[in-house]
Amino acid sequence: MQYLSTRDSKKNFFVFSNVLLEGLAEDGGLFCPEIYPSVTLDRLQDFKRYSYVELANAIFTDFIGEDIPESDLGDLLKKTYTKEAFGTEAIAPVEYLKDGIYLQDLSSGPSLAFKDMAMQFLGNIMEYELGRRSERLTILGASSGDTVSAAEEAFRGKEAVNIFMLTPKEGMSSFQKAQAGSILDTNIFNISIDGPFDVCQDLVKEINADLEFKKDVSLGAVNSINWGRILAQVVYYFKGYLSVVDSVGDAMDVVVPSGNFGNVLAGYVAKSMGLPLRKLIVATNENVVLDHFFKTGIYEQRDVVVTSSPSMDISKASNIERLFFDICGRDAKSLRQIMATFEKTKSIDLSGYLYEIQNQLGFSSGRSSHEQRIEAIKEIYKDCKRIIDPHTAAAVHIALDQQEKAFPVLCMETAKPAKFEDTIKEALGFIPPRPQAFIGLEEKKQRFYDVEANASSIKEFIKSHI
Repeated sequence: MQYLSTRDSKKNFFVFSNVLLEGLAEDGGLFCPEIYPSVTLDRLQDFKRYSYVELANAIFTDFIGEDIPESDLGDLLKKTYTKEAFGTEAIAPVEYLKDGIYLQDLSSGPSLAFKDMAMQFLGNIMEYELGRRSERLTILGASSGDTVSAAEEAFRGKEAVNIFMLTPKEGMSSFQKAQAGSILDTNIFNISIDGPFDVCQDLVKEINADLEFKKDVSLGAVNSINWGRILAQVVYYFKGYLSVVDSVGDAMDVVVPSGNFGNVLAGYVAKSMGLPLRKLIVATNENVVLDHFFKTGIYEQRDVVVTSSPSMDISKASNIERLFFDICGRDAKSLRQIMATFEKTKSIDLSGYLYEIQNQLGFSSGRSSHEQRIEAIKEIYKDCKRIIDPHTAAAVHIALDQQEKAFPVLCMETAKPAKFEDTIKEALGFIPPRPQAFIGLEEKKQRFYDVEANASSIKEFIKSHI
Protein backbone atom coordinates (compact mmCIF):
# COMPACT_ATOMS: atom_id res chain seq x y z
CA MET A 1 0.00 0.00 0.00
CA GLN A 2 1.27 3.45 -0.95
CA TYR A 3 0.11 6.92 0.07
CA LEU A 4 -0.10 10.26 -1.71
CA SER A 5 -0.86 13.85 -0.77
CA THR A 6 -4.20 15.37 -1.68
CA ARG A 7 -2.36 18.35 -3.21
CA ASP A 8 0.43 16.60 -5.12
CA SER A 9 -0.24 16.52 -8.89
CA LYS A 10 3.03 14.64 -9.43
CA LYS A 11 1.70 11.76 -7.30
CA ASN A 12 4.81 11.09 -5.27
CA PHE A 13 4.21 7.98 -3.19
CA PHE A 14 5.07 7.23 0.44
CA VAL A 15 4.95 4.14 2.64
CA PHE A 16 2.84 4.04 5.79
CA SER A 17 5.67 4.63 8.29
CA ASN A 18 6.74 7.83 6.53
CA VAL A 19 3.14 9.10 6.46
CA LEU A 20 2.80 8.23 10.16
CA LEU A 21 5.76 10.35 11.25
CA GLU A 22 5.29 13.12 8.69
CA GLY A 23 1.70 13.88 9.72
CA LEU A 24 1.00 16.70 7.26
CA ALA A 25 2.45 16.57 3.74
CA GLU A 26 5.09 19.15 2.81
CA ASP A 27 2.73 20.69 0.23
CA GLY A 28 0.10 21.29 2.93
CA GLY A 29 -2.06 18.39 1.80
CA LEU A 30 -3.27 15.37 3.73
CA PHE A 31 -2.04 11.86 3.06
CA CYS A 32 -4.49 9.31 1.64
CA PRO A 33 -4.06 5.68 0.61
CA GLU A 34 -3.66 5.13 -3.12
CA ILE A 35 -6.78 2.91 -3.00
CA TYR A 36 -9.22 1.72 -0.37
CA PRO A 37 -8.74 -2.04 0.09
CA SER A 38 -11.83 -4.13 -0.65
CA VAL A 39 -13.44 -6.35 2.00
CA THR A 40 -15.81 -8.97 0.60
CA LEU A 41 -18.90 -10.20 2.45
CA ASP A 42 -17.24 -13.60 2.86
CA ARG A 43 -14.25 -11.98 4.54
CA LEU A 44 -16.57 -9.82 6.63
CA GLN A 45 -18.31 -13.02 7.77
CA ASP A 46 -14.93 -14.35 8.89
CA PHE A 47 -14.38 -11.15 10.86
CA LYS A 48 -17.35 -12.04 13.13
CA ARG A 49 -15.23 -14.56 15.02
CA TYR A 50 -12.22 -12.25 15.43
CA SER A 51 -11.19 -10.56 18.63
CA TYR A 52 -10.71 -6.79 18.45
CA VAL A 53 -6.93 -7.23 18.14
CA GLU A 54 -7.37 -9.81 15.35
CA LEU A 55 -9.83 -7.53 13.55
CA ALA A 56 -7.46 -4.57 13.82
CA ASN A 57 -4.57 -6.71 12.58
CA ALA A 58 -6.51 -7.81 9.49
CA ILE A 59 -7.56 -4.27 8.57
CA PHE A 60 -4.23 -2.62 9.39
CA THR A 61 -2.32 -5.15 7.31
CA ASP A 62 -4.32 -4.12 4.23
CA PHE A 63 -3.20 -0.51 4.71
CA ILE A 64 0.37 -1.09 5.91
CA GLY A 65 1.52 -3.97 3.73
CA GLU A 66 5.10 -5.09 4.35
CA ASP A 67 6.25 -1.74 5.74
CA ILE A 68 5.96 -3.08 9.30
CA PRO A 69 6.59 -6.80 9.93
CA GLU A 70 3.36 -8.66 10.67
CA SER A 71 4.65 -10.03 13.98
CA ASP A 72 5.67 -6.56 15.17
CA LEU A 73 2.30 -5.10 14.20
CA GLY A 74 0.53 -7.88 16.09
CA ASP A 75 2.61 -7.18 19.20
CA LEU A 76 1.83 -3.46 19.02
CA LEU A 77 -1.91 -4.14 18.76
CA LYS A 78 -1.82 -6.58 21.70
CA LYS A 79 0.04 -3.96 23.72
CA THR A 80 -2.56 -1.29 22.83
CA TYR A 81 -6.00 -2.89 23.07
CA THR A 82 -6.02 -4.32 26.56
CA LYS A 83 -8.55 -4.67 29.35
CA GLU A 84 -6.26 -2.56 31.53
CA ALA A 85 -6.41 0.36 29.07
CA PHE A 86 -10.05 0.13 27.98
CA GLY A 87 -11.83 -1.47 30.92
CA THR A 88 -13.09 -4.59 29.14
CA GLU A 89 -11.83 -7.48 27.03
CA ALA A 90 -14.53 -6.67 24.46
CA ILE A 91 -13.02 -3.31 23.33
CA ALA A 92 -15.59 -0.89 21.85
CA PRO A 93 -18.64 -2.90 22.97
CA VAL A 94 -22.12 -2.16 21.65
CA GLU A 95 -25.32 -1.95 23.70
CA TYR A 96 -28.94 -1.62 22.69
CA LEU A 97 -30.73 1.58 23.73
CA LYS A 98 -34.25 1.70 22.28
CA ASP A 99 -36.28 1.82 19.06
CA GLY A 100 -33.59 0.15 16.95
CA ILE A 101 -30.88 2.50 18.22
CA TYR A 102 -27.58 1.14 19.50
CA LEU A 103 -24.65 2.79 21.27
CA GLN A 104 -20.96 1.92 20.80
CA ASP A 105 -18.73 2.62 23.79
CA LEU A 106 -15.60 4.28 22.43
CA SER A 107 -14.73 6.28 25.53
CA SER A 108 -13.55 3.86 28.20
CA GLY A 109 -9.85 4.52 27.61
CA PRO A 110 -7.43 6.51 29.79
CA SER A 111 -8.82 9.96 28.85
CA LEU A 112 -12.52 8.93 28.79
CA ALA A 113 -12.88 10.00 25.14
CA PHE A 114 -13.08 8.17 21.82
CA LYS A 115 -9.73 9.67 20.80
CA ASP A 116 -8.05 6.98 22.93
CA MET A 117 -9.13 4.29 20.46
CA ALA A 118 -6.62 5.65 17.96
CA MET A 119 -4.26 7.68 20.12
CA GLN A 120 -3.15 4.77 22.30
CA PHE A 121 -2.10 2.89 19.18
CA LEU A 122 -0.44 5.98 17.72
CA GLY A 123 1.69 6.36 20.84
CA ASN A 124 2.89 2.78 20.64
CA ILE A 125 3.51 2.58 16.90
CA MET A 126 5.27 5.95 16.75
CA GLU A 127 7.55 4.92 19.61
CA TYR A 128 8.26 1.67 17.75
CA GLU A 129 9.03 3.39 14.44
CA LEU A 130 11.23 6.05 16.05
CA GLY A 131 13.13 3.25 17.76
CA ARG A 132 13.68 1.47 14.43
CA ARG A 133 15.12 4.69 13.01
CA SER A 134 16.94 5.88 16.16
CA GLU A 135 15.14 9.22 15.78
CA ARG A 136 13.26 11.70 17.92
CA LEU A 137 9.98 13.50 17.16
CA THR A 138 8.40 16.79 18.18
CA ILE A 139 4.61 16.58 18.05
CA LEU A 140 2.51 19.71 17.61
CA GLY A 141 -1.26 19.40 17.90
CA ALA A 142 -4.43 21.37 18.59
CA SER A 143 -7.49 20.49 20.59
CA SER A 144 -10.89 21.91 21.47
CA GLY A 145 -11.27 19.48 24.34
CA ASP A 146 -10.54 15.77 24.28
CA THR A 147 -7.61 15.36 21.87
CA VAL A 148 -5.18 17.09 24.23
CA SER A 149 -5.55 14.66 27.13
CA ALA A 150 -5.84 11.62 24.83
CA ALA A 151 -2.59 12.58 23.08
CA GLU A 152 -0.78 13.33 26.30
CA GLU A 153 -1.93 10.08 27.93
CA ALA A 154 -0.64 8.20 24.87
CA PHE A 155 2.77 9.89 24.73
CA ARG A 156 3.53 10.72 28.36
CA GLY A 157 6.91 9.41 29.41
CA LYS A 158 7.96 8.37 25.90
CA GLU A 159 11.59 9.41 25.73
CA ALA A 160 11.80 9.91 21.97
CA VAL A 161 8.84 12.31 21.82
CA ASN A 162 8.10 15.84 23.03
CA ILE A 163 4.46 16.88 22.64
CA PHE A 164 3.15 20.44 22.41
CA MET A 165 -0.65 20.87 22.43
CA LEU A 166 -2.44 24.14 21.66
CA THR A 167 -5.81 24.65 23.34
CA PRO A 168 -8.19 27.62 23.56
CA LYS A 169 -8.19 29.41 26.92
CA GLU A 170 -11.99 29.44 26.92
CA GLY A 171 -14.51 26.76 25.96
CA MET A 172 -13.17 23.52 27.44
CA SER A 173 -15.00 22.09 30.45
CA SER A 174 -13.22 22.41 33.80
CA PHE A 175 -12.74 18.61 33.78
CA GLN A 176 -11.16 18.67 30.31
CA LYS A 177 -8.83 21.52 31.23
CA ALA A 178 -7.75 19.91 34.50
CA GLN A 179 -7.31 16.56 32.79
CA ALA A 180 -4.77 18.03 30.38
CA GLY A 181 -3.09 20.40 32.81
CA SER A 182 -2.48 17.74 35.44
CA ILE A 183 -0.34 15.59 33.12
CA LEU A 184 3.03 16.84 34.30
CA ASP A 185 5.52 14.56 32.56
CA THR A 186 8.58 16.43 31.38
CA ASN A 187 7.86 15.76 27.68
CA ILE A 188 4.35 17.31 27.87
CA PHE A 189 3.71 21.01 27.10
CA ASN A 190 0.20 22.51 27.23
CA ILE A 191 0.02 25.87 25.47
CA SER A 192 -3.01 28.14 26.07
CA ILE A 193 -4.07 30.28 23.12
CA ASP A 194 -6.40 33.27 22.93
CA GLY A 195 -9.11 32.38 20.43
CA PRO A 196 -11.18 29.33 19.44
CA PHE A 197 -9.96 25.93 18.27
CA ASP A 198 -9.84 27.11 14.65
CA VAL A 199 -7.06 29.56 15.59
CA CYS A 200 -5.10 26.72 17.24
CA GLN A 201 -5.60 24.48 14.23
CA ASP A 202 -4.54 27.20 11.78
CA LEU A 203 -1.37 27.79 13.78
CA VAL A 204 -0.50 24.09 13.61
CA LYS A 205 -0.88 24.15 9.83
CA GLU A 206 1.07 27.39 9.46
CA ILE A 207 3.96 26.05 11.50
CA ASN A 208 3.95 22.78 9.55
CA ALA A 209 4.20 24.81 6.34
CA ASP A 210 7.59 26.13 7.48
CA LEU A 211 9.58 23.22 6.06
CA GLU A 212 12.91 24.41 7.43
CA PHE A 213 11.51 24.57 10.97
CA LYS A 214 9.69 21.28 10.50
CA LYS A 215 12.92 19.56 9.54
CA ASP A 216 14.94 21.34 12.23
CA VAL A 217 12.76 20.10 15.11
CA SER A 218 11.50 16.86 13.47
CA LEU A 219 7.88 17.99 13.59
CA GLY A 220 5.02 15.51 13.44
CA ALA A 221 1.28 15.51 14.18
CA VAL A 222 -1.26 13.49 16.14
CA ASN A 223 -4.44 15.34 15.25
CA SER A 224 -6.73 13.49 12.87
CA ILE A 225 -4.80 15.04 9.99
CA ASN A 226 -2.45 12.11 10.74
CA TRP A 227 -3.61 9.14 8.66
CA GLY A 228 -2.64 6.76 11.48
CA ARG A 229 -5.46 8.22 13.58
CA ILE A 230 -8.02 7.65 10.83
CA LEU A 231 -6.86 4.10 10.17
CA ALA A 232 -7.15 3.09 13.82
CA GLN A 233 -10.69 4.47 13.93
CA VAL A 234 -11.78 2.46 10.87
CA VAL A 235 -11.58 -0.74 12.94
CA TYR A 236 -14.37 0.07 15.37
CA TYR A 237 -16.84 0.66 12.55
CA PHE A 238 -16.32 -2.95 11.51
CA LYS A 239 -16.68 -4.05 15.15
CA GLY A 240 -19.85 -1.97 15.57
CA TYR A 241 -21.44 -3.26 12.39
CA LEU A 242 -20.76 -6.90 13.22
CA SER A 243 -22.20 -6.38 16.71
CA VAL A 244 -25.49 -4.92 15.44
CA VAL A 245 -26.68 -6.62 12.25
CA ASP A 246 -28.53 -9.95 12.22
CA SER A 247 -26.88 -11.10 8.98
CA VAL A 248 -23.68 -9.95 7.29
CA GLY A 249 -24.72 -7.90 4.29
CA ASP A 250 -27.64 -6.21 6.05
CA ALA A 251 -27.54 -2.41 5.91
CA MET A 252 -26.99 -0.21 8.97
CA ASP A 253 -26.84 3.55 9.57
CA VAL A 254 -24.34 5.32 11.81
CA VAL A 255 -24.67 8.69 13.54
CA VAL A 256 -21.41 10.39 14.50
CA PRO A 257 -20.93 13.56 16.59
CA SER A 258 -18.67 15.63 14.38
CA GLY A 259 -16.36 18.61 14.62
CA ASN A 260 -13.12 18.06 12.74
CA PHE A 261 -14.62 15.31 10.54
CA GLY A 262 -12.05 12.66 11.49
CA ASN A 263 -14.35 10.16 13.21
CA VAL A 264 -17.00 10.06 10.50
CA LEU A 265 -14.27 10.07 7.82
CA ALA A 266 -13.14 6.73 9.24
CA GLY A 267 -16.72 5.50 8.76
CA TYR A 268 -16.57 6.71 5.17
CA VAL A 269 -13.34 4.76 4.63
CA ALA A 270 -14.96 1.63 6.11
CA LYS A 271 -17.95 2.09 3.79
CA SER A 272 -15.60 2.59 0.83
CA MET A 273 -13.96 -0.72 1.70
CA GLY A 274 -17.31 -2.48 1.40
CA LEU A 275 -18.77 -2.34 4.92
CA PRO A 276 -22.56 -2.18 4.38
CA LEU A 277 -23.17 1.20 5.97
CA ARG A 278 -26.22 2.78 4.35
CA LYS A 279 -26.05 6.30 5.77
CA LEU A 280 -23.20 8.20 7.39
CA ILE A 281 -25.11 10.76 9.44
CA VAL A 282 -23.03 13.73 10.58
CA ALA A 283 -24.30 15.17 13.89
CA THR A 284 -23.45 18.79 14.64
CA ASN A 285 -24.30 21.21 17.43
CA GLU A 286 -24.94 24.95 17.01
CA ASN A 287 -21.81 25.14 14.86
CA VAL A 288 -23.54 24.03 11.68
CA VAL A 289 -20.85 24.29 8.98
CA LEU A 290 -20.91 20.53 8.27
CA ASP A 291 -24.69 20.25 8.51
CA HIS A 292 -25.05 23.10 6.02
CA PHE A 293 -22.55 21.47 3.67
CA PHE A 294 -24.21 18.05 3.61
CA LYS A 295 -27.60 19.65 3.00
CA THR A 296 -26.58 22.19 0.35
CA GLY A 297 -23.10 21.37 -0.96
CA ILE A 298 -21.87 24.78 0.20
CA TYR A 299 -18.98 24.70 2.65
CA GLU A 300 -18.74 28.04 4.44
CA GLN A 301 -16.70 28.96 7.49
CA ARG A 302 -18.59 30.80 10.21
CA ASP A 303 -17.81 32.28 13.60
CA VAL A 304 -17.50 29.64 16.30
CA VAL A 305 -20.26 29.47 18.92
CA VAL A 306 -19.20 28.18 22.36
CA THR A 307 -21.57 25.37 23.34
CA SER A 308 -22.14 22.64 25.90
CA SER A 309 -20.49 20.16 23.49
CA PRO A 310 -17.12 21.91 23.12
CA SER A 311 -15.29 19.23 21.14
CA MET A 312 -17.67 19.99 18.27
CA ASP A 313 -17.13 23.77 18.43
CA ILE A 314 -15.26 23.90 15.13
CA SER A 315 -16.00 25.86 11.97
CA LYS A 316 -13.24 24.51 9.72
CA ALA A 317 -12.98 20.71 9.58
CA SER A 318 -9.46 19.64 8.61
CA ASN A 319 -10.35 16.17 7.42
CA ILE A 320 -12.99 17.21 4.95
CA GLU A 321 -10.16 17.87 2.49
CA ARG A 322 -9.82 14.08 2.16
CA LEU A 323 -13.49 13.83 1.15
CA PHE A 324 -13.13 16.74 -1.29
CA PHE A 325 -10.17 14.90 -2.83
CA ASP A 326 -12.34 11.86 -3.52
CA ILE A 327 -15.37 13.70 -4.86
CA CYS A 328 -13.25 15.66 -7.34
CA GLY A 329 -11.88 12.41 -8.74
CA ARG A 330 -8.61 12.54 -6.79
CA ASP A 331 -7.47 15.37 -9.03
CA ALA A 332 -4.85 17.21 -6.95
CA LYS A 333 -4.95 20.29 -9.19
CA SER A 334 -8.72 20.64 -8.71
CA LEU A 335 -8.35 20.05 -4.99
CA ARG A 336 -5.68 22.76 -4.69
CA GLN A 337 -7.99 25.20 -6.46
CA ILE A 338 -10.85 24.29 -4.14
CA MET A 339 -8.75 24.81 -1.02
CA ALA A 340 -7.19 28.02 -2.34
CA THR A 341 -10.67 29.42 -2.97
CA PHE A 342 -11.74 28.45 0.52
CA GLU A 343 -8.69 30.03 2.15
CA LYS A 344 -9.37 33.25 0.25
CA THR A 345 -13.17 33.52 0.51
CA LYS A 346 -13.98 31.15 3.44
CA SER A 347 -16.61 29.56 1.21
CA ILE A 348 -16.75 27.04 -1.63
CA ASP A 349 -19.71 25.83 -3.66
CA LEU A 350 -19.64 22.08 -4.30
CA SER A 351 -23.39 21.78 -4.83
CA GLY A 352 -22.69 20.16 -8.22
CA TYR A 353 -21.47 17.13 -6.26
CA LEU A 354 -24.39 17.06 -3.81
CA TYR A 355 -26.25 14.16 -5.46
CA GLU A 356 -23.10 12.03 -5.32
CA ILE A 357 -22.37 13.03 -1.73
CA GLN A 358 -25.87 12.20 -0.52
CA ASN A 359 -26.91 9.29 -2.71
CA GLN A 360 -23.72 7.52 -3.70
CA LEU A 361 -21.46 8.20 -0.72
CA GLY A 362 -24.38 8.08 1.71
CA PHE A 363 -23.77 11.24 3.72
CA SER A 364 -26.59 12.88 5.65
CA SER A 365 -26.62 15.30 8.57
CA GLY A 366 -28.52 16.96 11.36
CA ARG A 367 -28.01 19.61 14.01
CA SER A 368 -28.96 19.97 17.66
CA SER A 369 -29.46 22.79 20.12
CA HIS A 370 -28.43 22.72 23.76
CA GLU A 371 -32.06 22.18 24.74
CA GLN A 372 -32.40 19.24 22.36
CA ARG A 373 -29.26 17.60 23.76
CA ILE A 374 -30.62 18.09 27.28
CA GLU A 375 -33.86 16.35 26.25
CA ALA A 376 -31.91 13.48 24.67
CA ILE A 377 -29.93 13.00 27.88
CA LYS A 378 -33.18 12.98 29.87
CA GLU A 379 -34.91 10.53 27.52
CA ILE A 380 -32.08 8.01 27.43
CA TYR A 381 -31.68 8.10 31.19
CA LYS A 382 -35.44 7.71 31.74
CA ASP A 383 -35.90 4.88 29.24
CA CYS A 384 -32.52 3.13 29.35
CA LYS A 385 -30.97 4.11 32.71
CA ARG A 386 -27.88 5.17 30.75
CA ILE A 387 -26.17 8.56 31.19
CA ILE A 388 -24.78 10.00 27.95
CA ASP A 389 -22.57 13.04 27.50
CA PRO A 390 -23.65 16.12 25.46
CA HIS A 391 -21.67 15.10 22.36
CA THR A 392 -23.19 11.64 22.29
CA ALA A 393 -26.55 13.29 22.95
CA ALA A 394 -26.17 15.23 19.69
CA ALA A 395 -25.98 11.91 17.86
CA VAL A 396 -28.81 10.31 19.82
CA HIS A 397 -31.08 13.31 19.23
CA ILE A 398 -30.61 12.98 15.48
CA ALA A 399 -31.01 9.19 15.58
CA LEU A 400 -34.34 9.57 17.39
CA ASP A 401 -35.42 12.31 15.00
CA GLN A 402 -34.33 10.83 11.67
CA GLN A 403 -34.42 7.06 12.11
CA GLU A 404 -36.03 4.92 9.42
CA LYS A 405 -37.41 1.92 11.29
CA ALA A 406 -36.29 -0.62 8.67
CA PHE A 407 -32.61 -0.02 9.47
CA PRO A 408 -30.75 -0.23 12.77
CA VAL A 409 -28.81 2.86 13.81
CA LEU A 410 -25.48 2.87 15.63
CA CYS A 411 -24.59 6.00 17.60
CA MET A 412 -21.00 6.64 18.63
CA GLU A 413 -20.42 7.41 22.31
CA THR A 414 -17.54 9.84 22.07
CA ALA A 415 -16.96 10.85 25.70
CA LYS A 416 -17.98 9.92 29.22
CA PRO A 417 -20.55 12.14 31.00
CA ALA A 418 -18.22 12.75 33.95
CA LYS A 419 -16.31 15.18 31.74
CA PHE A 420 -19.37 17.46 31.47
CA GLU A 421 -20.83 17.60 34.95
CA ASP A 422 -22.62 20.95 34.61
CA THR A 423 -24.63 19.81 31.58
CA ILE A 424 -25.52 16.46 33.14
CA LYS A 425 -26.61 18.17 36.34
CA GLU A 426 -28.79 20.54 34.32
CA ALA A 427 -30.41 17.61 32.53
CA LEU A 428 -30.75 15.07 35.34
CA GLY A 429 -30.44 17.05 38.56
CA PHE A 430 -27.31 15.25 39.77
CA ILE A 431 -23.62 15.03 38.98
CA PRO A 432 -22.63 11.76 37.26
CA PRO A 433 -20.25 9.48 39.13
CA ARG A 434 -16.58 9.72 38.23
CA PRO A 435 -14.14 6.87 37.77
CA GLN A 436 -11.98 6.57 40.87
CA ALA A 437 -8.87 7.87 39.11
CA PHE A 438 -10.56 11.21 38.36
CA ILE A 439 -11.93 12.05 41.79
CA GLY A 440 -10.41 15.35 42.93
CA LEU A 441 -8.98 16.00 39.46
CA GLU A 442 -9.49 19.77 39.52
CA GLU A 443 -7.55 20.06 42.78
CA LYS A 444 -4.42 18.50 41.29
CA LYS A 445 -1.45 20.63 40.28
CA GLN A 446 -1.81 21.89 36.71
CA ARG A 447 0.67 23.35 34.24
CA PHE A 448 -0.14 25.53 31.23
CA TYR A 449 2.04 27.89 29.25
CA ASP A 450 0.64 31.19 27.95
CA VAL A 451 2.09 31.89 24.51
CA GLU A 452 1.03 34.57 22.04
CA ALA A 453 -1.24 33.29 19.27
CA ASN A 454 1.25 33.62 16.42
CA ALA A 455 3.49 31.11 14.70
CA SER A 456 6.78 32.81 15.51
CA SER A 457 6.09 32.84 19.27
CA ILE A 458 5.08 29.19 19.28
CA LYS A 459 8.10 28.14 17.22
CA GLU A 460 10.38 30.02 19.62
CA PHE A 461 8.72 28.27 22.58
CA ILE A 462 9.14 24.84 20.97
CA LYS A 463 12.80 25.42 20.18
CA SER A 464 13.52 26.51 23.74
CA HIS A 465 11.89 23.41 25.25
CA ILE A 466 13.29 20.52 23.22
